[in-house]
Amino acid sequence: MAGLVVSGTQVSYIGQDCREIPEHLGRDCGHFAKRLDLSFNLLRSLEGLSAFRSLEELILDNNQLGDDLVLPGLPSLHTLTLNKNRITDLEYLLDHLAEVTPALEYLSLLGNVACPNELVSLEKDEEDYKRYRCFVLYKLPNLKFLDARKVTRQEREEALVRGAFMKVVKPKVSSEDTASSPEHHYTPLPSASRELTSHRGVLGKCRYVYYGKNSEGNRFIRDDQL
Repeated sequence: MAGLVVSGTQVSYIGQDCREIPEHLGRDCGHFAKRLDLSFNLLRSLEGLSAFRSLEELILDNNQLGDDLVLPGLPSLHTLTLNKNRITDLEYLLDHLAEVTPALEYLSLLGNVACPNELVSLEKDEEDYKRYRCFVLYKLPNLKFLDARKVTRQEREEALVRGAFMKVVKPKVSSEDTASSPEHHYTPLPSASRELTSHRGVLGKCRYVYYGKNSEGNRFIRDDQL
C-alpha cells in the first residue's frame, strides 16, 4: 500500500491527505501495531482506530482533529501526541483521555488553541501556560511528560492543591482563524522527524526556546541542552 511504512510493530501512514483512517490499515496492521503514526494527514475522525487495541504510542500531529475527537479504549497507550490540531475544549479532552487511556504518561498538545501559550496567541504568556499545566496534571495525575517538559514533583503537588481551580476557559475561535488554520503549517517537530521513515513524537525535545512575558527562564529544552 502506497505511503505505508512498517518496521516491526511500528506502523507509519504519514502525509497521505486521508480524512479518515483507511479500513485496510486496521485490517492489515491493527492486530500487531504498538506504535502508530498518522501525522500530516487531514484526519477529522478517528473511526477505525478500534482495530488497534494494542497501541502503546499514537502520533496524530498536524491533522484536523477537533473537540468531537473520540478515542476507543486503549488500555496500553502510554504516549499520545496531538500537536497542531483544532482542539479548543481542554476539559472535555482530558476527561475523555482519563476514561479511555488509563496508562497515559506522555501527552503533547502544542499548537492547539487549548494549549495557551505564545506559540498560538500573543495574548498568552507563561502564567497562562503554567495554569494550563496545573489543570492538566490535576485531571491526568499520572503524566510524566506534558508537551516538551518533564513533569516536576512541585507541579504535581501544586496540581493536587490548586488544580481544580485552574480550569482553562474554552476560547472563542473566530471564523477567520478557523478558515486560515489549514494554511498555517506550524509544527513543533524537528525537521528530521517529518520524514516518513523517521518521524517521532515531540516529547522531551523541542527546537525552540520559550520566552514568555513573565518568563523565569527558558521553559523548553533545546536539543543541545540534553
